[in-house]
Amino acid sequence: MSTYLVSESAVIAATPQQLFDIIADPAMHPVIDGSGSVRAVREGGPARLSQGAKFSMDMKLGAPYKIQNTVVEFDEPHQLGWRHFNGHIWRYIFEPVEGGTKVTEEWDATGVHNKLALRLMGFPKRNRAGIQATLERLAAITAEK
Repeated sequence: MSTYLVSESAVIAATPQQLFDIIADPAMHPVIDGSGSVRAVREGGPARLSQGAKFSMDMKLGAPYKIQNTVVEFDEPHQLGWRHFNGHIWRYIFEPVEGGTKVTEEWDATGVHNKLALRLMGFPKRNRAGIQATLERLAAITAEK
């Protein structure tokens, strides 16, 4: 595993399609985000993600900012990933297993344009806790449905 690839998995009692549908809805991203940085989906984007779709989010890491993402991986209901300007990919992989679905969330910065800036901001170290918290929130949301 690369220094610039952070990956965590959890088994969630839901089908891959149920979980994929949550992640494919940009409005759910602030709800499931365990990092505290995703604040709101910005208007004008798609209601559901698809290959090549562009969507923007209001974010906050110290100061508020907005980020535009492009879906670069789309294999329903198995994998969904998006990238923004610096080249990182946020990826979700859904694998059916006994008891539900193994969900893997990855922060893949192996292809980023400016690795020095990431390290100065505390990445990738700070991503692991946020990913773990996101998987916990995703499990809680599916348990409520």
